[in-house]
Amino acid sequence: MKDSNTPWAPLRSSAFRALWLAMSAAGAGAAMQLVGAQWLISGGSTGRADTGLLVALVQAASMLPVLLLGLPAGVLADLVDRRRLLIGVQLGIAVVGLVLAGLALNGQVASTTVLVLQCVIGAGAAMTMPAFGSITPDLVPRRHLPHASALGAISTNVVRAVGPAVAGLLIAWAGAAAVFALHAVTVLVFVGVLFAWRPCPVRARKRAAERRPERFHIALRSGCGYVRQTPVVRRILGHALLFLLPGSALLALLPLLAGQRLGLGVNGYGLLLGALGAGAVVGALIQPRLRAVRIRDRIAGSAGVFLLSLVVVASSRDARLVAAVLIAAGAAWVIALACTNSAIESHLPAWVRARGLAVYQVVLFGAQGLGAIAWGCCAQRLGAHVALMLAAAGLGAAALIGRAWPMHEPAPATA
Repeated sequence: MKDSNTPWAPLRSSAFRALWLAMSAAGAGAAMQLVGAQWLISGGSTGRADTGLLVALVQAASMLPVLLLGLPAGVLADLVDRRRLLIGVQLGIAVVGLVLAGLALNGQVASTTVLVLQCVIGAGAAMTMPAFGSITPDLVPRRHLPHASALGAISTNVVRAVGPAVAGLLIAWAGAAAVFALHAVTVLVFVGVLFAWRPCPVRARKRAAERRPERFHIALRSGCGYVRQTPVVRRILGHALLFLLPGSALLALLPLLAGQRLGLGVNGYGLLLGALGAGAVVGALIQPRLRAVRIRDRIAGSAGVFLLSLVVVASSRDARLVAAVLIAAGAAWVIALACTNSAIESHLPAWVRARGLAVYQVVLFGAQGLGAIAWGCCAQRLGAHVALMLAAAGLGAAALIGRAWPMHEPAPATA
């Protein structure tokens, strides 16, 4: 159908539109909170010897809980009411955000406290992602899933840009506590939309009929077994891992590059992330035009563009050139992940969808979290320039491996 060729088609669903906007608002708050934590934990200064590692650890703390909780969260989302699960988890995140705001108001917060609370917020995100991702196929037609994935990528990258820019202004004007409090407010807005949303009764009854009465450990084992025994799912995960491990260096080290190499403050860092967000929009807009291109070629091409971006960012001291290159990097990031996102959503049957998405998200965020630690350590020992060059070499190797190890595209599994 004609409407399936437009990237905005999923927004015609009022339920998807409302939840997407609310999730985007909460995502913007989370991006603000991350920048506030990075700025707070480094004392607002890039002069410390361990600044690179500390900044990377904040990002890692928000992602690594997925490694521990991603799979159990997926099992839980397949066994219980996903809407109620999302509401409960979001309320918990809001409480932690308010606690962090209160601590920041009272003066200096220890680095360990910030990292622990960041881990708690990351745990809430780990519980959120499988449940929210698994309701998307119930909100839009199957033919719109690639566009829904692209819209999710747009949201992730745009809020990653808008959030830090707003965070920079708020930190300069009212301090980090205001950023943490605003994050809690955005999460509460998401909770309100979840309260107002009522799933389609027909789909709800269908899902209840498909739900298998399994014990938790049995459901966990069967979900992992499905992923392990399904070749196409394993290859999708492999392609995502190949791209994300080296690609994570850019986001992990960008705060350090903005401060030490380009001489920018938190506002300048927000503008660089704004360039990434603009690239995300560009990538989502051109994604539908690339449907005739094989997935492996799209991912390999994206890896090549991202590789060149890493080389320029590592070598240049011109903030304008770096910002321009980050637009291309943002587009490449979205195109690559939109391919893997839509592929995994299309191939997972309804009974195991949340668990399969949980495995995918463990790979997605675990690779970025572990990559952030690895690249932070590398930057501390060898310098950010060398770390980014090594990441570029890794992306080159990933592109070659990906072409030699194609991702098959059989007909999607039925729901």
